[in-house]
Amino acid sequence: MSEASNLLVSILLVNYNGADVLPDCLNSLDKFIPKDNCEIILVDNASQDNSYELVAKDFPDVKIVKLPKNYGFGAGNNAGAKIAEGEFLLLLNTDTILTTNILPHLIDLMRENPEVGIIGTKLLFPDETFQVSFAYTISLKGEYKSRKLHKYAEDKSKLNSLEQEFNTIKEVDIVVGAALFIRADLFHSLGGFDEKFFIYFEDADLCKRVQNQGYKILYTPQVSLIHIRGYSMKKNANATAVEYRRSQIYYYKKHCPLWERIILRIYLLAKFLPEFLATRNPYSLEIIKLLFVIA
Repeated sequence: MSEASNLLVSILLVNYNGADVLPDCLNSLDKFIPKDNCEIILVDNASQDNSYELVAKDFPDVKIVKLPKNYGFGAGNNAGAKIAEGEFLLLLNTDTILTTNILPHLIDLMRENPEVGIIGTKLLFPDETFQVSFAYTISLKGEYKSRKLHKYAEDKSKLNSLEQEFNTIKEVDIVVGAALFIRADLFHSLGGFDEKFFIYFEDADLCKRVQNQGYKILYTPQVSLIHIRGYSMKKNANATAVEYRRSQIYYYKKHCPLWERIILRIYLLAKFLPEFLATRNPYSLEIIKLLFVIA
């Protein structure tokens, strides 16, 4: 943060071919976020649609960083953070829509709790139903618990009780990167996101490293926003499935004990080898190759 800057929050958006969701996101920011002490930075990952031109034309107050190729979510945020001047960073997905000014609560909560490094907000689907936006520590047990939590949330009859269970501020292991509020100096001291994660698990890795520095991760339901979820992933589901497994394997290599890394590889081989033999799906083969390429 610049010494001369009086900016409180830098809002970072990483865009890749998001022309059909960006206007709603940016219009909501324009409506609810004050311009006197906040800035909006959009990093464009070499979009092939007209999203870059759209933002430059219709949202002149937005600072744009144009990258020469798609470097992924983490690297995109790192590029935006390099020019950010705010005391805090709010990382937002482009498929989010604000319905209120969420910043005063987040700023107050962070300042009142110096032991907190990251805060995640409540997320809602477009129909305003509750969306799970937190997870357990990544491990064999943690992933099983998180998967079970998401399965539970798929049952609409149980969704309300789950929302009620998380209707107060709680310490959690992970908050998703769709709406992640972090101290700028902490983000920079950690070197930002690990850019070896192209997409997926980079938010979990950041939360893990923040906790390793002695900070807590909070989830607050007192402010919320709309999150379409999975917007960019649906465009090429097979390719993103490969990236998911690549990031998963790398996360286990970085943070988990050897026995968990071995079990994960055995599980993935048992899952995708029969699938490849039955379907000859090239994406299944790519995942199998990962098990032998990443040490």
